[in-house]
Amino acid sequence: MRYEIRVDGHISETLAKAFPELEHVVMWGQTVLFGAVVDDAHLYGLLARCRSLGLRLLEMRRLPE
Repeated sequence: MRYEIRVDGHISETLAKAFPELEHVVMWGQTVLFGAVVDDAHLYGLLARCRSLGLRLLEMRRLPE
């Protein structure tokens, strides 16, 4: 499964390293994290990581295969 997670603002390269399994791009005042997610536990872990880092989640969606 591939997912896209959009967070508010531009995250730094240092903060992006908290998500080594995901790629990221910054655009229009948002950062888009995207990549393969192994299972539901991995997805919930990514969301928990966003929360613990104080990132404001704007959108999350599963990408077509």
